[in-house]
Amino acid sequence: MPDPVGKLPSELDQLPDRDAEETAEWAASLDAVTEHAGPHRAAYLMRRTLQHAGTAGVPVPALLETDYVNTIPTASEPAFDGDEAMESRITAWNRWNAAAMVTRGARFGVGGHIATFASAAWLYETGFNHFFRGKEGDGSGDQLYIQGHASPGIYARAFLDGRLTEEHLDNFRQEAGGQGLPSYPHPRRLPWLWEFPTVSMGLGPLSAIYQARFNRYLTNRGIKDTSASHVWAFLGDGEMDEPESTAALALASREQLDNLTFVINCNLQRLDGPVRANFKIVQELEAQFRGAGWNVIKSLWGSAWDELFALDTTGALVRRLRQVPDAQFQTYATRDVAYIREHFFGVDPALIALSKLLPDAKIAECFYTSRGGHEARKVYAAYRAALAHKGAPTVILAQTVKGYTLGAGFESRNANHQMKKLSGDQFRAMRDLLDLPIPDAKLDDSLVPYGHPGADSPEVRYLQERRAELGGPAPARRVHTVALPEPSEKPFQAVYKGSGKQSVATTMAFVRLMKDLMRDKETGKRWVPIVPDEARTFGMEALFPSAGIYSPLGQTYDPVDRDQIMYYKEAKDGQILNEGITEAGSMADFIAAATSYATHGETMIPFYIFYSMFGWQRTGDQMWQLADQLGKGFIVGATAGRTTLTGEGLQHADGHSHLIASTNPAALNYDPAFAYEIAVIVKEGLRRMYGPEAENVFYYLTVYNEPMPQPAMPEGVEEGILKGLYRFKEGTPAAADAPRTQLLASGTAIHWALEAQELLAADWGVTADVWSATSWGELRRDAMEADEALLLRGEERVPYVTRALSGAPGPVLAVSDWMRQVPDQISQWVEQDYTSLGTDGFGLSDTREAARRHFGVDARSIVVAALAQLARRGEVKPERIVEARERYGL
Repeated sequence: MPDPVGKLPSELDQLPDRDAEETAEWAASLDAVTEHAGPHRAAYLMRRTLQHAGTAGVPVPALLETDYVNTIPTASEPAFDGDEAMESRITAWNRWNAAAMVTRGARFGVGGHIATFASAAWLYETGFNHFFRGKEGDGSGDQLYIQGHASPGIYARAFLDGRLTEEHLDNFRQEAGGQGLPSYPHPRRLPWLWEFPTVSMGLGPLSAIYQARFNRYLTNRGIKDTSASHVWAFLGDGEMDEPESTAALALASREQLDNLTFVINCNLQRLDGPVRANFKIVQELEAQFRGAGWNVIKSLWGSAWDELFALDTTGALVRRLRQVPDAQFQTYATRDVAYIREHFFGVDPALIALSKLLPDAKIAECFYTSRGGHEARKVYAAYRAALAHKGAPTVILAQTVKGYTLGAGFESRNANHQMKKLSGDQFRAMRDLLDLPIPDAKLDDSLVPYGHPGADSPEVRYLQERRAELGGPAPARRVHTVALPEPSEKPFQAVYKGSGKQSVATTMAFVRLMKDLMRDKETGKRWVPIVPDEARTFGMEALFPSAGIYSPLGQTYDPVDRDQIMYYKEAKDGQILNEGITEAGSMADFIAAATSYATHGETMIPFYIFYSMFGWQRTGDQMWQLADQLGKGFIVGATAGRTTLTGEGLQHADGHSHLIASTNPAALNYDPAFAYEIAVIVKEGLRRMYGPEAENVFYYLTVYNEPMPQPAMPEGVEEGILKGLYRFKEGTPAAADAPRTQLLASGTAIHWALEAQELLAADWGVTADVWSATSWGELRRDAMEADEALLLRGEERVPYVTRALSGAPGPVLAVSDWMRQVPDQISQWVEQDYTSLGTDGFGLSDTREAARRHFGVDARSIVVAALAQLARRGEVKPERIVEARERYGL
């Protein structure tokens, strides 16, 4: 509560003052400085005192913001380790070719972005020439998360070093013929170059943090020494608005990921205008990252500003730079010098005096082009400092001009993100600015030429020599496929036998199988269990003491349950990634593990288990990222279905994840009913993803929390399980002419279908065959492939679902714990009369029985639906439907 004068108490009020007189003297000194030298001098002294305290090891809170100046003064910059003039020529060629590629593509209307790379060129070039380690040296090299809109510049560099041709560049964003370049970093489309997809904004920074964390995981578990690898994430200041961009900052600092550097291109513009029109995005980001425990390096001003800062003896210039909002600073870059003199310098007598010492040319240079992100020496100094910093990740806030070198029509313009081409005059001006040897005769408004100094030119030799010294080309993706040995058959055989009289939920059956597979001598250490703080919900606590929960610090405390068998054990070499309540973070973990076979040449087998409702619905964009990055592993939606999770209600009841999952071409989706089906699917998944002919797919399995007896596996069902459908239990005809129907069910719905089979026979004399539909999605995929073969190649092939049901008498009724669209995926390939039951609508809290009656999918509802189908065919009397409704209380 406030005290009587309204002053809020602080933590200092709770500490005894051992020398009140000394405290008063310090306060009086500050008052005196404020009175005689002004508040700015007082603030300066306070900041310097805090800075000195920090370097002296005095435990005081750090400032969240510093002045709007470079963190590394010019006098403290290290010597530049390279030929700056040569690198400037290389960068000029890359700028030209990036702009030419997008402009030439404009003929076909395929779009492209020019302004982003123009602003960030030196951020990339300095890294490529001095810092980014390739994959042909020792270790895994560095991991580069390239800003998606900057891809033309990366292609331009690959063209200069001979990895791409003019034909490739002319097929930018034209991939259908097989020779094109994808719009953005897409590993699935260009797998030898791109390693990480980043253009779905916010996922790049999130993934980079978890990639750096996974690198440490591999080292601490003794899988591979990744200590020489560094993760570089190139981001836009506008991209930092995405919640995923900053979601894991605390994780990175908490685990001291000094193998990670964010480079944020602060050109002060998002897609439509200023990032913080009325504020300052650099200062906001600095406070955010410092508050999260990151090391912050600001590289804001180029060397042209050195003279201005040297003349600023009162601090008025530094104060003014901090006052001006971003949108106004963008305006300065587009107005004449007179405007700048009036509106920037004219607000303070000290600045007016300073401006009189500056010629127009100096002011123009400072306000139009001179930024820290545009000078190799400034960027080099920032990168060196980032790598030297230990104990925390680093963020570099590099200020640039969006559209830099593209001319007045592009630079700092709100619309430059949507501007897709330069005119002939603009290219001539750009050529002159970059001093490139391209004759006027080749420049017109029809087709601007690419430029190349020659394969044996000094520029290309320098570029290639620098890359050779750093370990080969970058970015680059390398896959050295080494098939994993097949695990022991013993864990699978144990599941095939069934559970006898014991009731076991399929979630528990899956976890038990994983636990046994993790004990395999050959492949056990390759498994990466991932769970977002629900391990006990899924019965995984038995893994805690045996596998351990990964923590880079190990266990620094005595766990409260240490005296129990399944105690909470954290370990530096722990195998389980228990991420806390973050599905996005867990999914980023999965992607890092699922692609380790390419990133590090170490094949890992991740399985990520979660509430099914909080998977595809919440992190579906990351599932696409996983597919793009060619990831492999098992994604497991536990407590699946809309009616099996009793009492939780609407937001927990998943009836649609299989529908969303079916949209992802790389996902193989299964809804197994029994434990043995899970074992067959997992075994086949290991073969397909990690065997000699490894495929770039991943598996999505849904498992349930409803304990049921698990039968032993019947003979000869393996093919049907994997293809998606097999007859589980054939009905026994009550009479030779008894009506017959086919019940298809997936997941836990198989039990309702089996009960309905008994009711149909006992109460209505109807024979029903029950089929286990393990994958509606795989049935559809197979059928679509058959359609495509006929349409494109004239090959006639009957879809598996059609063949499996061929000759089966009566109509087909499909039922599941999912909305009807899930089983309806196969309807057009079923020759029999087809209908479905499902759990469409919102979920609700109740018992399983009541919820199933509500949605009309319980056994008695299935009976009524089956009778209705038969009545439409004239095989039962219509009045039997009314009778059944009354008997079952529907």
